[in-house]
Amino acid sequence: MTDPEMQNFFAPCPRGLETVLADELAELGAQEITNTDGGVGFSGSMTLAYATNLHSRIASRILWQIGSGPYHSEEDVYRGINVLDWPQWFDGALTIRVNVAAIRSPLESLDFITLRIKDAVCDSFRLHTGKRPNVDTAQPDVRIHAFLEMDRFTLYLDTSGEPLFKRGARKSGGQAPLRENLAAGILKLCGWTPDVPLLDPMCGSGTFLIEALQIARGIAPGSRRGFAFEKLRNFDAAAWHAIKAAAQARQGQHPAAIFGSDLYGDALKLARSNLEAAGLADEVNLKQANFLELSAPAADGMLVMNPPYGVRLGEQKELEILYPQIGDVLKRKFAGWRAYLFTADLRLPKLIGLSPSRRTPLYNGALECRLYEFKMVSGAMRREKKAEKKH
Repeated sequence: MTDPEMQNFFAPCPRGLETVLADELAELGAQEITNTDGGVGFSGSMTLAYATNLHSRIASRILWQIGSGPYHSEEDVYRGINVLDWPQWFDGALTIRVNVAAIRSPLESLDFITLRIKDAVCDSFRLHTGKRPNVDTAQPDVRIHAFLEMDRFTLYLDTSGEPLFKRGARKSGGQAPLRENLAAGILKLCGWTPDVPLLDPMCGSGTFLIEALQIARGIAPGSRRGFAFEKLRNFDAAAWHAIKAAAQARQGQHPAAIFGSDLYGDALKLARSNLEAAGLADEVNLKQANFLELSAPAADGMLVMNPPYGVRLGEQKELEILYPQIGDVLKRKFAGWRAYLFTADLRLPKLIGLSPSRRTPLYNGALECRLYEFKMVSGAMRREKKAEKKH
């Protein structure tokens, strides 16, 4: 017999991080974990949903499945959603937003079915309470997610609200910032642990540094923000208070050798501002420096970097000069280190003159990227033409 307290959830994440997210959810106590492209399904109690929102560094959201059914037309979807008892889940005075995603759906217009789902919810409220919720597409109280497959729809309530990569502390992301959950997932893929010195020599607004420091200190990534589940009717305030108190008690002052630098003063100013907002300003060695003139800050350690990549032809030409210089610095000054370069420029291994020991496909939004691992062993990393591999 199914445990009535067990619920089904889905945690979307940046594509390529599904396996490390599944591991993280398992550590948090999730059951029936299933990986799919772009996320991980799991089951557990509602209090597990609270804990995953608070603790997951990699998930983008935690979606609570509240219904599903077959369909062949827009009206099938409308009826399947309208018969649900919506007032049992949230108050009609709250604002809503409907998001729809589809794979191989026969329906012609996602915009139209989004309107029909909204109508189904509002009509249900009007039938049960005489009032209907208003729509707020910018900052809704409740987000409703519908996923349409070829002949079946699945419906979710978003327990997170704002996406989980919004940790609640960042002041500014700068230009084209790396999202926090992608940075945390990259650190997990790299196998970084707080006892290993970490350097980001192109730190930008400091995302890798902040995520690493929060891992080292045991700071729950959601500890500075609120969540949509706090507005649902089944919200258990006492359980949530206990989960937060336990997370607070686990925080510590674990030392970690974390170094950040950037060529540009404006970027460092952003990094310092974001570190201060996160309460971590005094725990990272931050300086303005050109990576090409930088020396390793420790005998061994891990370097993680998101180097620039060119969109326009002129930028690509500049990178054809920069990338070999990066490779030369790694060979000359970082023997004994592991270097991880995250980039959308798939020419990087060839131009950098090093042979990657591992390449992991990842996506930054819709942009296809690679995480390249280089093990810097003195004198042994020069690429031989005959050993070149197609990326």
